Amino acid sequence: MRKTGARPIAVLSMVFVSCCYGQNPRQNPPRRALPQITQEFISVESPVVALEHVRVIDGTGAAPQEDQSIIIEAGEIRAIGPSTTVTPPAGAKEMDLTGRTVIPGLVGMHEHMFYPGPTGRGRIPGAPEMYPEMAFSFPRLYLAAGVTSMRTTGSMEPYTDLEIKHYIDEGRIPGPKMHLTAPYLQGPGFYLPQLHSLTGPEDATRTVNYWADEGFTSFKAYQLITRAELGAAIKAAHARGLKVTGHLCSVTFREAAALGIDNLEHGLGTDTEFYKDKRPDLCPALAQPGSRSADPPIDGPQIQGLIHYLIQHHVAITSTLPVEEAGVPNRPPLEQRFLDVLSAPSLTDYLLARAQVNEHGDAGGLRLRREMDFEYAFAKAGGTLLAGLDPTGNGAVVAGFGDQREVELLVEAGFTPVEAIHVATENGAEFLGEGERIGTLQTGKQADLVVIKGDPSKNIHDIENVEIVFKDGKGYDSQKLIDSVRGMVGLR
Repeated sequence: MRKTGARPIAVLSMVFVSCCYGQNPRQNPPRRALPQITQEFISVESPVVALEHVRVIDGTGAAPQEDQSIIIEAGEIRAIGPSTTVTPPAGAKEMDLTGRTVIPGLVGMHEHMFYPGPTGRGRIPGAPEMYPEMAFSFPRLYLAAGVTSMRTTGSMEPYTDLEIKHYIDEGRIPGPKMHLTAPYLQGPGFYLPQLHSLTGPEDATRTVNYWADEGFTSFKAYQLITRAELGAAIKAAHARGLKVTGHLCSVTFREAAALGIDNLEHGLGTDTEFYKDKRPDLCPALAQPGSRSADPPIDGPQIQGLIHYLIQHHVAITSTLPVEEAGVPNRPPLEQRFLDVLSAPSLTDYLLARAQVNEHGDAGGLRLRREMDFEYAFAKAGGTLLAGLDPTGNGAVVAGFGDQREVELLVEAGFTPVEAIHVATENGAEFLGEGERIGTLQTGKQADLVVIKGDPSKNIHDIENVEIVFKDGKGYDSQKLIDSVRGMVGLR
């Protein structure tokens, strides 16, 4: 076990802005040089860049193309094709990337800006659970791992999320493009004091409209919401052209689909349709301990019927296999990069939690395998599967690293590497309505792409070997971003 003493912390110069740029700087940010706090992480910046002799996995699910060249100009992909036929323009910055693979920027669909609050003693029984905002470390880690666009899926500090998005959009800090989900739509009685408790359908409608006016573009229903509240929220969101997802319990998947929900989080493990004695608008996992029935087989008529019902109602499923894996003994693999970014109290908390998982047998392994099988069956039946990480649980899942792990676990679930990358790129982009701009590598699309050392089409674990992340044509140094947040996760 490595020692967890004091770590050196890089001192970064802070940029404070004391005046506005005009009448509405957020809608029309000025064209100006990026501040030093962002510029220091950019390793490739040129009017025209040529990435030569690369392997291309384009995000569509198609087979990799060998010895390709990609021309980037003005933040867009200007040309892509065989290196023998794509000629770099005069004056282009030419980069020989032999042995590297380029994939589209990942589109994370269950991301958060928060992480379990550390105590240094593990979770304290009876104490309120708290999730502090990782406004400094998480944007950098997401981007470093190749996440160039992301949807937060529930907010604890909504105004912080809004400001971080504005900071990133204005170039004031490094990070991915953010699509923001509002604070949770939740009923009373939950253990998180950071959540508002809805008082009924009218409150659900009011809450949706309030946060939509503030700039949030999606909503998430949570475990104790009622069908009436969920229906009201969906109606209000759809009236504004916005979508609703859900981590449900009191409402079943079929009930939510019938109400018009767009997306369901975490997959089969949060559906209570098959619990015995399930009562309307009550969460049996919390209200009726021990009520879970035997799990129907994935290939049986009950689960297959559910899959087809969701597909008929155009409901997407977000896979969050890393947070499921955290409940399996001796998983995930302990990586030095993960240990290095945790604060000392967070590292202590996680190692205690990991030890507790190891004491409880392999029930978590059975649940993980069942979830993998469900998601594979759903996708192969024609369902839209999205990819995310959910950096909550026992602390095993950290921004960015967890997104890469999600792709690896999709391969373990049975998808080919190029299929898994397709789920984590094009599927998310299409769901967000961004498919014409991001999600695949095509001429005319934004130059959001990831340079990887190795070949993830043959060894999916190479997806962790990110060297450069291009966002809007600027190349960010992945390792430098990671190094800048050593010892920060859990603190800020």
